[in-house]
Amino acid sequence: MKTNHSQEVNFDFIATRLKEFRVKKGYSNYEHLAYEIGISRSQYGRYEKGANMKLSTLFKILEFLEVSVEEFFKGIDEYNS
Repeated sequence: MKTNHSQEVNFDFIATRLKEFRVKKGYSNYEHLAYEIGISRSQYGRYEKGANMKLSTLFKILEFLEVSVEEFFKGIDEYNS
């Protein structure tokens, strides 16, 4: 499935937010977080680079990071502008 520009921007936003919240949670290295959650480090690394993921995976990560969906997506409208 080919992505359009809007989707790429949204994936970039998600990647940026994943990294921000990971660091806020005290994980300087994404590999340690991936291990704690039970996701392969290579796959989690792709998520932080903007790869597509299942919503269930995003929800699993957000639950671990103790971040609500609303908080995570706050600012996406401005990011897309």
